Amino acid sequence: MTQTLSEDQLATALRDPQLRRWALLQGKLHREYQFTSFVEAFSFMTAVALHAEAMNHHPEWSNVYSKVVVSLSTHDAHGITERDLQLARHIEKQAAGRTLG
Repeated sequence: MTQTLSEDQLATALRDPQLRRWALLQGKLHREYQFTSFVEAFSFMTAVALHAEAMNHHPEWSNVYSKVVVSLSTHDAHGITERDLQLARHIEKQAAGRTLG
């Protein structure tokens, strides 16, 4: 089993410029993305889904039109692990240049 990160480790990770827009919400890493259209949002989700499947680490997420909400945690570890941070960084790379604002 993968170890959960301590509060200090999470605080340090969230100071990383690549993860600065992520927050802790209800024990999970949380981020909301706004795209220009449903097609852009779905394209983003597809790219993330392919990588998540390869990692065997899947996000909790929802999509309404051009908005995608993502929450990450490692269910078998009952918390946030390094795998969640890795996936969050990949998600940020996929969102780069696609989102509004």
